[in-house]
Formats: sequence, structure tokens, C-alpha cells
Amino acid sequence: MAHGGAGGDEPLAAGEFRSIPTITIEGHGGFENNLEGQPQHYAIDGMFGVVLEWGLANKGSFAIEAQLGPTFVWGEAEHFYGRVHVESESHAHEEHASEHKHDDHEEHASEHEHDDHDNHAHAHGSGAPFRRTDIKGFVQARYQPNDRLALSVAWEPYYVTGAEGEDFGIGLKNELGAEVVYAFGDGDVNFALGDGLESVIDGVFVSVENRSGWESDGTFIGNYTDPWLGFGFNIDLLNITFSGGPRFYTPGSYSGLSQRTDWGGEIELEYPIADNVVLFAHWEPVYTTEGGQGWGVGWQHHVGTGLSLLF
Repeated sequence: MAHGGAGGDEPLAAGEFRSIPTITIEGHGGFENNLEGQPQHYAIDGMFGVVLEWGLANKGSFAIEAQLGPTFVWGEAEHFYGRVHVESESHAHEEHASEHKHDDHEEHASEHEHDDHDNHAHAHGSGAPFRRTDIKGFVQARYQPNDRLALSVAWEPYYVTGAEGEDFGIGLKNELGAEVVYAFGDGDVNFALGDGLESVIDGVFVSVENRSGWESDGTFIGNYTDPWLGFGFNIDLLNITFSGGPRFYTPGSYSGLSQRTDWGGEIELEYPIADNVVLFAHWEPVYTTEGGQGWGVGWQHHVGTGLSLLF
């Protein structure tokens, strides 16, 4: 529903219903510049689904959206925010012990193998080769009692079809989210039509989102809460939305990292090229101010672009 407004700007009258088949194609990448080896992931998603929407009183609505499709993965697979690679102490001990068991030739080979292991574990596939085709899903329920307030819950399953060194194995990853959005105005701000600073408040909103993630073997990666301030407006048909603020992140116990406050934001662009085709792009940078084992101070970025078709 984020792309194309779930069928346009016309709200449903109370008691009305519509069903909108959708296809979304998106190419996206992640760049974790604060981690050792600066791992990257790239993927192309082909999502097929439907939006079911019911009109409520006071310009409100209730909607359910479901999508499922393949994702073609280069580099490492997409994963929940904050995941780190942590070598076990027993593995590190075995590596250390092996250094004392070989002669000079074997010791050199061991060091070479250890370097290869580090490159594989931390660089996560330098050069981003094509890895596999995974399966990605999305299910969301959204309740909007009026044109100012929206509450939603979402489940994002992701099935890993093949094991790689940096992954937790074949299986189903899970991400759960909940969000509350309150708009201070009607959102109808279009600077191409002569709206000025007095209209800015109509495009301002606040959102509070919480997300939690689990890896394919059931490992709890962590959860974060984003209480962000946002502003959305139009320039003719182009919609631009800015949002940002603190990210209160609690890593899973597997990582050995402590709770911290990161800072992030997002820029989203949408442009309809036809009544039922919307182009979109987004960029989400997040800055971490604290480091730790497998985790460093610096930026992470996620960028994506694609199109949604509404039938």
C-alpha cells in the first residue's frame, strides 16, 4: 500500500469494498559500511499479491495486504537490522591450536586458509556473486479510523533456499512489526500548485514503529523502535517524503552487544506514470555511534527502486 496509495487517493465510502491485485518489482541493495569487510547485499524482488480494503465512517478504512514472490540474491541475503557475525570461542581456540601443530609450510597454508575463512565470514562474498533464489513474503493489516490516524501490524517471512557461510542455514526468517502514524494535517501539500509555508503543517506527521527479527535457525537478532518525525509533500505528481529520528536498538543475546541508540532517516519518492503504475525509490541511512565485537561506529545504507502495478 505504500506504493500507489492502495488504489489511488479516492477514499472508500463507508461500507464499500475493493480488491486490488498488485505486482511490485524492486531492485535494492544494502551497504554495511560500519562492519568489518563492509558486507553488501543486492536483490531483485518480484512480489505478487492483493490489497483488500473496506471503507469505514469518518473517511476511515481497514485494509489487508498480502504479497509473495521470488527474490534473486547477489552477495549476502537481506537480513534484519543489526545482525553481526560472531565467531564461537571454540572455533577460535581450534584455529589457535592448529597453528602450533604444523611445520612452516603447513603453517603458511593454515594462515592462508584462515585468511580465506575471514574473507568469507566477514566480507560476505566480495564482488557480490549471484547466490540463489529465495522466497519473500509480506502480510499487513492496517486500521485507519479517520484520515489522521493509522495503525498497522506486519509479518515479513523470508525463506532461505540454500546455505551460505554467512547465513544461519536453510529455513524461514521472520520479521514482525507494528506501527502507529498520526498526521497533523490532511497531507494535501503541493508546492507546484502554489502552496506555501502556511500549508507545511498539512504534510507533517509522526510515526512510532517497532520491529523484531529472527534468523532461519530461530536465533533472535533483536528489536528496534523508531519514533520518527516526517514531512510529505508533492511537486506536481511527484510525492516526496522525509522522515527521521532516533532508533532505540536492543541486539539479541547471541551478539554480546549492549542496547544502544542509533540515528536514522528515510527519503521516499513516488511518481505515477499511469493510473495503475507507480515508480518509487527510497534511501534509508542509519548511523551507529557505538562499536563492539563484529560491530563498528559508522553508517549503514539501504536503497531501492522499482515499480508497482495496480490492477
